[in-house]
Amino acid sequence: MLPLAAVMCAGFSGYAVLLTVAPLWAVDGGATTAGSGLVNGVLLLFTVLTQLLVPRALRRLGWEPVLTIGLVLLGVPGVLLSLSDGLGVVLALSAVRGVGFGLLTVTGSAAVAALVSAERRGEAIGAYGLAVAVPYLVLLPAGPWIAESLGYWVAFALSALPLAGIPAALRLASALRLSAPDLHPGTTTSADPRDPESVAYRRLLRPMLLLLAVTFAGGAVITFTPQMVDSPSVAAGGLLLMGLSAALSRWRIGVCADRYGAQRFLVPLVPLTGVGMALVSWSVANSDGVRVGSFLVAMVLIGLCSGGLQNLTLLISFTAVSRRHNNLASAVWNVGFDAGTALGSVAVGVIAELTSFATAFLFAGAIAVATLPLALQRAGPPPRHRPQRFPGPPERSGLLTVMNAAPAARSRSTISTEPNPAEPD
Repeated sequence: MLPLAAVMCAGFSGYAVLLTVAPLWAVDGGATTAGSGLVNGVLLLFTVLTQLLVPRALRRLGWEPVLTIGLVLLGVPGVLLSLSDGLGVVLALSAVRGVGFGLLTVTGSAAVAALVSAERRGEAIGAYGLAVAVPYLVLLPAGPWIAESLGYWVAFALSALPLAGIPAALRLASALRLSAPDLHPGTTTSADPRDPESVAYRRLLRPMLLLLAVTFAGGAVITFTPQMVDSPSVAAGGLLLMGLSAALSRWRIGVCADRYGAQRFLVPLVPLTGVGMALVSWSVANSDGVRVGSFLVAMVLIGLCSGGLQNLTLLISFTAVSRRHNNLASAVWNVGFDAGTALGSVAVGVIAELTSFATAFLFAGAIAVATLPLALQRAGPPPRHRPQRFPGPPERSGLLTVMNAAPAARSRSTISTEPNPAEPD
């Protein structure tokens, strides 16, 4: 639905603009490289801790309060950053923003599963990813330029954009109450001994670890590109190319996964992530400056792998469990995403402080390649359950119609990992 796209675009705008600016703000206040790495590390630590609690919060409070609180906690602290560039203040406000971001991310990806039928879920995840990627494309690479050319106060003002998404969040919550009445607070769902939560956690571990490894690499690149690349235009161009390639990959690979299955696209992206990180390492190892051409190629490659694996691992997560565990699948996937980004930010910062950025990025690439055995595994089908169906109009194809699909059209059937031969071209 369009309200979902509006909420995510507003929320991720406030998040993306500070992802590179907040570490720079801390450096201006006297923080070291390791200290600047802690900024996004703390942000994502609190994001992950919050994400673990979101499924329970959705059951008890509902979509509307969780979405609204998330947007407020994500939007207000960025403005308060203008009060001090001390590392302690920056870390404290980053922690609050992390809580808001954790609430927003889990509800956003869970809403995709609630609004769209299983047969078109890969395409819907791609469309959702495209809505999330727009702020990254514009504000992530522009953040350092905005801070240095226009002033930090402009970046801090833009970080309040999540507050503009509150009206759309209220509309989205109303739609979700109709499309997923069984997930609304006050609705009880009997436990199924054949489908316990502990088994769901185990089935979600594989896609979570695959995602964690690629975001470990991507988080390091995003955090430290402005610091390791002397030219602001090259840094901004590299981040723009990475964001653009990730958005296109995440969008289009979902359609292919719906048609042919996710597994065949999963395996090659893992080693290619390692290749991209090795190329970044080689590009920044030159003492005379960054090798611009190879650096930009590496950023495109990392973006393609990152975007593709984000879509495929979320699709595999929803496929691995029954409908009653969709919110759990969303939470675990988001934990993998943000834990990987946080670990990459902190670990690569520490390694770079002790050795060099070239060595640190080789380490991040090795982490990604080490998950190849997980990519080669094939998970079995989730526990069988009786599908629930709610009447409604048929779904339509296309990017906007997937996002704007009628909530009542959601099929409650179990997801199939095999290609759908009846899927229209």
